[in-house]
Amino acid sequence: MFGIGGGELFFIILVVLMLFGSDKIPDIARALGKGMAQLKNATNEIKSEIQKGAQDSGLDMNTLTGGVSEEIAKAKEGIVKMVNPMENINLDVQNPIEQVKEDIENITGPVKRQM
Repeated sequence: MFGIGGGELFFIILVVLMLFGSDKIPDIARALGKGMAQLKNATNEIKSEIQKGAQDSGLDMNTLTGGVSEEIAKAKEGIVKMVNPMENINLDVQNPIEQVKEDIENITGPVKRQM
């Protein structure tokens, strides 16, 4: 959660408790909850107004955002290919390595450790 560990969270709670006291913390939490609800409602209203305006002007938001998503996916694939060009090359190097190991085993026989 926001890169905060358990000890840091405990320290923050302790400082808040010391600054405001135990009697004011529920009021602060209630005010923060109301503020978050108002912010969520405001963003939902703005979103619905944008969608309503787009529909009134004859634009389909799903096709617009779908095209943007496709372009972002294409750009991401291009970046991945530029960063790691060897990813698309399929070289089967495991087979030759195993073949060499078998050849060495056949020539020398099983190797025993000497203590």
